[in-house]
Amino acid sequence: MDEKDYEAIFETFEKTKKMNELKKTDFIQIIQSLSKNISVYDLSIATSILREEGKYVQEHYREKYLEIYIKYFIMRIKDINQDKTDYAEDYVNTNKLHESLDILKQQMKMEKNEHKNDKFPLIYALISLYTTYLLEEPIHPVGTPFPGTLYVTHENGIFYCPVKKNNENNPKSVCKFCIAERTELD
Repeated sequence: MDEKDYEAIFETFEKTKKMNELKKTDFIQIIQSLSKNISVYDLSIATSILREEGKYVQEHYREKYLEIYIKYFIMRIKDINQDKTDYAEDYVNTNKLHESLDILKQQMKMEKNEHKNDKFPLIYALISLYTTYLLEEPIHPVGTPFPGTLYVTHENGIFYCPVKKNNENNPKSVCKFCIAERTELD
């Protein structure tokens, strides 16, 4: 993606910054319109990127890690495109959304040279926003493994992430706006 592509993505979202209220039905339409720019070829490239990054994951849980990320990545774009949910009169928290958009915009600027010929940053942004603001689920799905045999969990209606605490200040992380709570490890 080039600079114009990045700007076009955020121009679409900039319109929401002028709104005090944003219905989820309007937000899903924005997400869906952007996801229509992602082809099967783009998803294939994203899968290759995930596999490449996965080779640095500890071997004993690499396959589980890749299975979750690849299925989750590909399936979420399909879910976005096929989402016919009646969000009724539900609203997106626009203050939090704008903070999230600022984080994603900074990340895209940092990664624009890293991902010149693919739509990985767009896929990443759409999945993060869709999962957080429409599904109200953590960005990493329940069961995602992390080093030390730790997993994202769902207990008593609350999602917990074992790596959130260590990544909340990471500029390449979306932990700041993920709805999962930090797992308190002893």
